[in-house]
Amino acid sequence: MKTILILMDSLNRHYLNAYAESWIQTPALDQLASRGVVFDNHWCGSMPCMPARRELMTGRVNFLETPWGPIESWDECMPTVARSSAGVHSHMITDHYHYFHLGGDGYHDLFDSWEFERGQEGDKWRPVVDTPDPPPGTRGKGGVRPEYWRNRAMMDTEDDLSYSTPRCFERAIEFLETNHETDGWHLHLEVFDPHEPFDSPQNYRDLYNDDWTGPFYNWPAYDRLDPVHDNEAAVRHIRRRYAATLTMADAWLGKFLDRMDELNMWDDTTLIVTSDHGHLLGEHGFWAKNYMFDYAELTRIPMFVVAPGVEPGRRKALTTTIDLAPTILDLHGAAPLTQAHGKSIVNVLKADGEHHDWILYGYFGKDVSMTNGRLTYTRQPIEGSKVHLHSGDLRNTLRGNKGAAQSAEAGSFLPSAGGVPHFRIERPSHKHRDAPDFNLIFDLSVDPRQERPIRDEAQEEGLVATLADLLARHEAPPCQFSRLGLA
Repeated sequence: MKTILILMDSLNRHYLNAYAESWIQTPALDQLASRGVVFDNHWCGSMPCMPARRELMTGRVNFLETPWGPIESWDECMPTVARSSAGVHSHMITDHYHYFHLGGDGYHDLFDSWEFERGQEGDKWRPVVDTPDPPPGTRGKGGVRPEYWRNRAMMDTEDDLSYSTPRCFERAIEFLETNHETDGWHLHLEVFDPHEPFDSPQNYRDLYNDDWTGPFYNWPAYDRLDPVHDNEAAVRHIRRRYAATLTMADAWLGKFLDRMDELNMWDDTTLIVTSDHGHLLGEHGFWAKNYMFDYAELTRIPMFVVAPGVEPGRRKALTTTIDLAPTILDLHGAAPLTQAHGKSIVNVLKADGEHHDWILYGYFGKDVSMTNGRLTYTRQPIEGSKVHLHSGDLRNTLRGNKGAAQSAEAGSFLPSAGGVPHFRIERPSHKHRDAPDFNLIFDLSVDPRQERPIRDEAQEEGLVATLADLLARHEAPPCQFSRLGLA
């Protein structure tokens, strides 16, 4: 068996034809939807970028224990288990630069080999000492990220291969050409796009007739829409830039799929395409992610699977990011992860059925949410409550916060650490931006945009019991129960 996992960052399913009637051109993703299995009820778990990737490696929810951070010394990870138990060679190709900056240590080292394409977002790459000035009036993050302008100064913005996402697909095609006749490998292919900044050559932007005449604007700040500047034209412009970036990524995905066709790889290769989380492009009055309520546009994510002998179709089973590592190991006949919270979806590929009853999702220290695929329940922390950060690597987890490091307790607090000493640090809890004074229940079957919260004390009482049980199943630290008022 050969397996390929393609992760496209910030891929919003509501802009894909497989999930909605979309105006964005994504012929390769459309092809996958017709060729494979489309998962209608797939959700992320720990957010944002690095917590999601730790889930991909460990099959465990981690936002209950720690924020953005490294692979920990006690983590049991999919690539190493695949290698040790089944002789699987794993290879990473990525332009996700967070793997190589402080806070993302230990991920790429899990793989037998890896390639890193440079230049995304704030990647500290090009040594341009005299930073070019942004165009006059530049709005959003683009105006305050000097690394972005240094890198941009040394690229041909009209050449696809000046962008790291196409280069990642080019490296992946080379990997196929070298290894298509060899069995027993896993390719982990990550592309940062369509994550912001929303950049692409002009020919992709021309597809969407962007008539924007305002200042340079490709990267909104993580905030509410500005009531003065973020008018209808600005929102339309950002969405069209997102569309162009996505179409560029899709075009190169198409080249990759074409090469799989030419090499006759579909009889012994399973391909999974998904994302880490969604992204708000003005929906609900917000840009981006992280700080607002965790709407389904952010948390219910796309997933396509093409597998040998599996007929095309759709699945309603409730699945989540923590299922991917167990699935890849199962496909290779490797040993299971003994500490995983997720479980293989191989049986669901063959026929739809029950998988999870409820799943958890959220950010460290913020609300804790759960869903059964129809209802969502978001439990907010008590005002002034605390949460514990757990890590064995203060340098990566705290990233220079000396005061927080000085307050660390040493011990072995997490059962999953298996007695390995680590640190526990008290941090403040926080609610999402503009949180109401009650916990939020939504029924997605009648309110898919989550605009009409349900106020029902009896229903919430049952959901609270379910949440407490779910937290216990996921080995949540005691602080989670107390800060959520579940002690």
